[in-house]
Amino acid sequence: MNESAPTHSTNRKRYYLWRILAILAVISLSLFIFSIRQDAAKLAILGYPGVFLIAFMAYATVILPAPALAIIFTFGGVLSNPLAVALAASLGATAGEISGYLAGFGGQVVVQRFDIYERLTLWMQKHGGITVYVLAAIPNPFFDVAGMAAGALKMPLHIFLFWCFLGQTTKMLIFAYLGSGFLSRFFQ
Repeated sequence: MNESAPTHSTNRKRYYLWRILAILAVISLSLFIFSIRQDAAKLAILGYPGVFLIAFMAYATVILPAPALAIIFTFGGVLSNPLAVALAASLGATAGEISGYLAGFGGQVVVQRFDIYERLTLWMQKHGGITVYVLAAIPNPFFDVAGMAAGALKMPLHIFLFWCFLGQTTKMLIFAYLGSGFLSRFFQ
């Protein structure tokens, strides 16, 4: 037997190590972002990059609440270009959703006990990216679980990110333009 060839046991240990590291990274990031949530609004002075950072931080938390849509609504009216606000927010939110995907990849056993997870897993297996798109496009508390299901099902990350970005863009465009129209009527 060739000693330089990796064994099945070594590959399995590496796989589980990556899963553990993914879970630790998600937990650490979520706790950090949740702890600084009060200061997130200060990033607004950065303009569109600030919108990206706020959206990233809001969507990188897994299960913990963050008021991203209210901020996107506000910046849609405050900054001059609601389309740019929506795109910056969509990019940030999509990047942030990688944490949910990693949580599913690393800790699928934790969420498998929830009924919604089972339903989302079935939808994901049947409709794949369309499920990600629809759940990303509508404001709902279940998208973290959808990201976890995608990670647990080993949906290719680039496919998850593509559909997530399309859904986030749909949602962010609506909120940014609603904010732009609403706030411009009252503050002109």
